[in-house]
Amino acid sequence: MTDQELERRLCAAVEHAAPDQLQSILSSCGERKGTVIPMTENKKNKRRFARMAAAACLALLLVGGGAAGVLTARANAVASIISLDVNPSIELKVSKSEKVLSADPLNAEAEEILTDLPLKGTDLNVAVNAIVGSLLRHGYLDSIASAILISVEDEDQARATRLEQSLTTEVGAALQNAQSGASVLSQTLTQSTQLDTLARENNISVGKASLIQSAMSLNSALTFDGLAALSVEELSQLVEIGSPAMPVGREAAAAAALAAAGVSEADAWELEVDAELDERTPCYEVEFKTSTGEYEYAVDAYTGEILWGGAEERYTGSGTSSNSGSGGGSNSGSTSSGSTSSGSAAGNTSGSTSAGGDIGLEKAKSIAFADAGVSASSVVNLETDRDWDDGRWEYEIEFWSGSTEYDYEISGTDGTILKRESKVHAVSVDSIISAEAARDAALAHAGLSLSDVWDLEVDEELDDRTPHYDVEFKGAGMEYEYEIDAASGSVLHYEKDRD
Repeated sequence: MTDQELERRLCAAVEHAAPDQLQSILSSCGERKGTVIPMTENKKNKRRFARMAAAACLALLLVGGGAAGVLTARANAVASIISLDVNPSIELKVSKSEKVLSADPLNAEAEEILTDLPLKGTDLNVAVNAIVGSLLRHGYLDSIASAILISVEDEDQARATRLEQSLTTEVGAALQNAQSGASVLSQTLTQSTQLDTLARENNISVGKASLIQSAMSLNSALTFDGLAALSVEELSQLVEIGSPAMPVGREAAAAAALAAAGVSEADAWELEVDAELDERTPCYEVEFKTSTGEYEYAVDAYTGEILWGGAEERYTGSGTSSNSGSGGGSNSGSTSSGSTSSGSAAGNTSGSTSAGGDIGLEKAKSIAFADAGVSASSVVNLETDRDWDDGRWEYEIEFWSGSTEYDYEISGTDGTILKRESKVHAVSVDSIISAEAARDAALAHAGLSLSDVWDLEVDEELDDRTPHYDVEFKGAGMEYEYEIDAASGSVLHYEKDRD
């Protein structure tokens, strides 16, 4: 029954309960023309009519209110379910007008991402941008190997496709503006009770559950709950290579690297684990820093064994630094005044020599030192990297000697020098403070200790007009930026903003 039909029937009921007496009164006046007819007011009937009219009005209001309630319910009905997955899994319920009706964290990581984000009632694109911003701030999308999965579930397939395309563009633009190299994956889904149940049981989104099913369809030996613990990045790479086996996962890889270094998780910071399941040798690359040095390891993706790795830079009590490799392969070069740099590069062999005709890191270093005409003992700020390129290993060797900075690329096959560059700086590396000293000077000025801060970065700017270090970190609710004089360790400039 429509609203109009309800109103018509109510009006008819009111007329029947209180009939119009005007015609009978006029007719009586005509029959007794010239005679005064007393018109006694019947208060009882009038009150009765008033009650009837009031009841009818109330009924009309209820009907109108009911219609408004129906319209409100329709406006608040869930038209689409949008899920955003990295490792945090977040689910947005959205109305037809693309307003967020609810934003639900599906795991503990997602709860942290949604803290202080009042998304209910906001436009979908605003909510998605806010979530991506929070993911970036928490470090989930700062790696070029990271990925975010956008899933759209909607009965209207055309609307689902439109939302998938618009959200993919929106998130891609946000990541580009943030200079993040993370990739964007997207999919549309049809409703599935089985998939929904699996997702709820494992505290993940339906979108991630669908990706897991894709991996399991390639290898039935894989388990749903095991795959649920992996990130979107790991799952997408696993599907890409045909799901050959169950990876050990980021946590196990990190634990293996820390154990190899003899370091506890509490003593390490800036711990990063990147999945490289689609590489020729599937592995996890693990990097971290401690009070004694900077470490990098490659961990076999399926066995958890250390493939290579060790300390890239070691810090000593006297302020000197040295490179040391795994497997007993020690790199050369203690420094005289102790400038160190934060060398981190995927594929660093840290002194290990590979099979298959590869000359190894030690040989590559000696070739670079000989070409530069420097001795190993005069080399400081040594950074090494091994990359697979054009079907061969290539070594990148960067170092300082005196006031000159050198950059070499050496063929791992035959030792050919593929690139050589050098730059003479205004100051000698022997006369400048270490990166750690610059870091400590900035922390002291801010009144913070190393354990109080995070997102710490120290960059050399030694070829600047005033050679200095750029030091950035966050702590105590603030974000700090410092310029520290490379010679004296004094603060040249600093800024702080509320984080």
